[in-house]
Amino acid sequence: MKVVITEKPSVARDIANVLKITGKKKGYIEGRGCAITWAFGHLVTLLEPGEYDPALKRWSLDSLPFIPDEFKLKLIENPGVAEQFETIKRLCQEAEEIVCATDAGREGELIFRYILALSGCEEKPIKRLWLSSLTPEAIKEAFKELKDGHDYDPLYHAARCRSESDWIVGLNATRCFTVRHGRLAAGDDRVLWSIGRVQTPILAMIVQRDDKIFKFRPEAFWELASQYREVVFKYSGDRFSTTEAAQELLEKITGQPFTITGVSGKQKKEQPPQLFDLTTLQREINKSSGLSAADTLAATQNLYEAKLVTYPRTDSRYLSADMKPRIPKILEQLKAIRTEQIQPLDLSKLSFTKRIVDDKKITDHHAVIPTGIIPRSLGVNEQMVYDAITTQFIAAFYPICIKKVTTVDGESAGVKFQAKGTQVLESGWMVLFPKKKKKKDDDDQTLPTFEKGESGEHEPSIREGKTKPPKAFTENSLLGAMEAAGKWVGDDALREVLKERGIGTPATRAAIIETLIRRNYIHRDKKQIRATDMGRCLIALIHDPLLKSPEMTGEWEEKLKQIERSEAQASDFMDGIFSYTRTLIKNSTITQLDTDRAGNCPLCGKNVIKGKIAYGCSGWKEGCTFVLKTKYKGLNLTPNQVQVLLQMRVLPYPVHIEDQLRLLLLSTQADLMDIALPNADRQKSGKDSMQGRGRH
Repeated sequence: MKVVITEKPSVARDIANVLKITGKKKGYIEGRGCAITWAFGHLVTLLEPGEYDPALKRWSLDSLPFIPDEFKLKLIENPGVAEQFETIKRLCQEAEEIVCATDAGREGELIFRYILALSGCEEKPIKRLWLSSLTPEAIKEAFKELKDGHDYDPLYHAARCRSESDWIVGLNATRCFTVRHGRLAAGDDRVLWSIGRVQTPILAMIVQRDDKIFKFRPEAFWELASQYREVVFKYSGDRFSTTEAAQELLEKITGQPFTITGVSGKQKKEQPPQLFDLTTLQREINKSSGLSAADTLAATQNLYEAKLVTYPRTDSRYLSADMKPRIPKILEQLKAIRTEQIQPLDLSKLSFTKRIVDDKKITDHHAVIPTGIIPRSLGVNEQMVYDAITTQFIAAFYPICIKKVTTVDGESAGVKFQAKGTQVLESGWMVLFPKKKKKKDDDDQTLPTFEKGESGEHEPSIREGKTKPPKAFTENSLLGAMEAAGKWVGDDALREVLKERGIGTPATRAAIIETLIRRNYIHRDKKQIRATDMGRCLIALIHDPLLKSPEMTGEWEEKLKQIERSEAQASDFMDGIFSYTRTLIKNSTITQLDTDRAGNCPLCGKNVIKGKIAYGCSGWKEGCTFVLKTKYKGLNLTPNQVQVLLQMRVLPYPVHIEDQLRLLLLSTQADLMDIALPNADRQKSGKDSMQGRGRH
């Protein structure tokens, strides 16, 4: 008997329909010498420390780091899971061959292999069904091309390394920081400081961005411009830092004629957009509608299971060469709902450029595209995501957009000016995105015809402005930063180069954001993502820069991908994780600050530095009066306590520091946490919080 294991019951039903297997049993579908059964996502997980040794149920620094000699598995605690697993186990033990039909990616492979291991069936012959969509044609084709399951051993090794490394770093760091810093002054409850190999660097990125915004102080500037023939000409030099300098030039050109000194124009070609991978889809939807990355993934997954789009958890924006014959058919089917948009395309002569088809740019899956099946009734989110995927797919085959950029140079009394205008000559793919037109600025103005040498009156003026702070993260920009290991860039080509060092995977990035929100480390403020006081406090407590390093996490992700490609050994990766964890626990005993800098001043944002008897603001020469004495009523403030106080910014200026310190019981670091955490946070982080873990 052949046994097929899927990740969800719905996929099992789809496969059974295609294979014409109709015998419904409890927990599986049977017929024609085949049984199709299913998991509910992850059924199997790693043992907890207390299940290796009962003494480890107690959280203690003495037991850290805890790294099992051999990782062991158990079922997730759920009665329904246990019943379904017994069905899968019995079928696997009776099987002559087992087919893995879980999601075609790292986590899907892990789900299957863990089930196989806990069933005691690792020695059975296995095959791999690799699906990029759930249409009947795709399922039939995939069954014709079943692969040897062991061809995907490197994918499993990478998945297992991800699982075990998250467990090791998360568990040891979470226990360490919770034991050291988690006791509250009021009662016996503790705060669970949840640390993760991936989540903590992302939190650090958000805190760092918020700090830059907090420290930012706007600076005034002045810009010189002039209007000639209803066109705004900007001064060609730098903007002015003083009003006097700007006023001097304004007076020089006032009443003087304005002369056109040159007119030049060049064509600019804008290529059609590339197809979506999951991250760019999530970013686009968040930018256009504010939908969260998690909700976008959920909607896309629903579309996939409804056979309307291809597999969503992909990091590629390209199609494979063998898909070329299928694309015209998909576009022909889509004419039923996109007639006007597809009509201009010659489906017999589609242009498959390197921006669309490139086998070298495909890893597990190709880009997300529609399957051609026409939707009947969709939810609001599903309709929004489907429309975006379909429009992007059609636009990829449209002609380029051609614009003419005209530059006009002018001068008055020797002071040089310049104006730019953009004219669309051929809209090309842009006709599909009328809402994407940028807000008109001075460089998009419509220019009349100018002649070199013409001259006339003009209206010069000065505009005062102020520099703007860095923008807070949105889910769009945060996903971009995660994709590029904290080096967020807008350029697609550069982002493609940096993608190999991204944080997390397209399938996990949304979950990481939601985990940080659920643990009250970050929160959504309309479209913005900001750190909470609790999140800021956690980052203040962590002195190990590697634990907060997006680049380090990006390097780990790159090594996992190398393992997937058989370019690196899983054992070498895990040895590195073991060594890092031991160093992390060892260094956690060091609580002194590495430098004299303690943090940012709560009054002005400048550095607070340590003096002989007190901490003070480095901006004292500019008049900042912030001073924090190291002794208060016979108690000594530790450098770590000072750093946490400053990081939390709990001192509501202009109230004096003494008025705040009297609220603290400063005998321990734990007492400091009590003032740092709002009441709601303390309630959330009490008894129930100890059940969680600092995982991925």
